[in-house]
Amino acid sequence: MLKDIIAKDLTIVFCGINPGLKSAEEGYHFSGRSNRFWKVMHQAGFTPYQIEAENDRSILDFGYGLTTAVARATSRADELSKEEFDHSLEQFKTKITRFQPKYIVFLGKAAYQAFSKKKQILWGPQSEDFCGSRVWVLPNTSGLNRGFTLDALVTSYSGLYHEIHSNQI
Repeated sequence: MLKDIIAKDLTIVFCGINPGLKSAEEGYHFSGRSNRFWKVMHQAGFTPYQIEAENDRSILDFGYGLTTAVARATSRADELSKEEFDHSLEQFKTKITRFQPKYIVFLGKAAYQAFSKKKQILWGPQSEDFCGSRVWVLPNTSGLNRGFTLDALVTSYSGLYHEIHSNQI
C-alpha cells in the first residue's frame, strides 16, 4: 500500500489518480520507471534537484505533499470504476479539510472530474475551491500518458510554479 506524504498547511498537495502497481509494491510515489513526475518537478522549478522515488518523503522539505484520489493500485488508471471514485470522495474531502494545503493539484482530469461531477474540465487553474484549497488540474506524468511530451509537461507544471511564486510576493 502507498501511504500519503502529507502535513498541515503545505503549499501544494499533488494528487495522483491512484498508485501504480510498482509504486504500491515498493511503497514510493511515482516509482514506475516510465513515470516522469520527479523529473518534471525538478525541471519545472519545484525542487532544486531531481528527487529519487525512494526519497519521496523529502518532498515535504519543499512544502509539497503527495496523495492519491483512490487507494487501490492498478496498472492503468482507467481500470478504476466510477464507484471507486464515489467511495473515496468523502475520505478525500476529510483529508484535504484536515490538512488545508493552499493548492490541491490533480494529476490528470479523471479524479477531479469524478470528485467535482463536471463533464468538461480544462487544464490549469479551476474557478472553484475544493475544501478551502485552490484547485489546479495538470497532465498526469505517467509514461502511459503519451499525449504529453516531457517538454509539454514541464511547461504545464511551470505555469503552476510561477503562479504560486508570484502570489508569495
